[in-house]
Amino acid sequence: MELGMIGLGRMGANMTERLLRGGHRVVSYDRSSQAVQSVVGKGASAAESLEALAVALRVPRVVWLMVPSGDPVDQTIQALIPYLKRDDVIVDGGNSNYKDTLRRAAMLKEKSVHYVDVGTSGGIWGLTEGYSLMVGGDREVVERLTPIFQTLAPAPDRGWGHVGPSGAGHFVKMIHNGIEYGLMQSFAEGFAIMEHKAEFKLDLLQIAEIWRHGSVVRSWLLDLIAKALAENPNLRGIRPYVEDSGEGRWTVAEAVDLEVSAPVITLSLLERLRSRDQDSFTDKLLAMMRHQFGGHPLKEKK
Repeated sequence: MELGMIGLGRMGANMTERLLRGGHRVVSYDRSSQAVQSVVGKGASAAESLEALAVALRVPRVVWLMVPSGDPVDQTIQALIPYLKRDDVIVDGGNSNYKDTLRRAAMLKEKSVHYVDVGTSGGIWGLTEGYSLMVGGDREVVERLTPIFQTLAPAPDRGWGHVGPSGAGHFVKMIHNGIEYGLMQSFAEGFAIMEHKAEFKLDLLQIAEIWRHGSVVRSWLLDLIAKALAENPNLRGIRPYVEDSGEGRWTVAEAVDLEVSAPVITLSLLERLRSRDQDSFTDKLLAMMRHQFGGHPLKEKK
């Protein structure tokens, strides 16, 4: 098959390369000409504009977006619309909010353009290991795109699937990331407790390696922990500041809307937010309250 790829950040470039290896023709576009040239060197065709990309693709076209969620997706779609025709397909493989996806799908349906949302997991390892793809959209259109999904996935028959109508793909990916927050937080807390048990002189890398084989907590995340500890056992030079992509927040908000208790995911999100407070007013006030009611000593800031 052939498709256009818009957005050649690390993920988009890696997906492009995997598609090329799978025998697909890819026409690439990015605002960075350097990013375009990096995939042209792997066999992709280059487009200097969205119009040029649309002209270079056979009808019905498939255009895959790998751009940041929010306004960049809306802006890209609006810029593409003049060059699209009936039965063309836009695929959003980024981390869009599923509510935005529902809105975009309805808008494009009025123009007879299909919108497929693909929650994509795999990160920087997707090029070699394949991507986990959670696909939302009309079944007929998804079936048409099956060769693309089979190439991007770890194997043609696993790691991807049509999970439901428009919005479902991004919804499932949102929940996936919320679960990821909880798993990561649990691992981090457990290893922190062991690191603080100084009298046992625990070798955290050794423990990670033991757990990787036969343990009920063995996982890819644990594999990555072992890799990180092998490279930097004491995590020197790493600032304790944890970003979030937004999907954890959306998951928590959805849990509230649906009246579903999700304390682990919620607290893991709050811990990420807490990591960014370099001069915590909350902790200062807690210390002051203990001093006021119990006379507990205050520690002066150095």
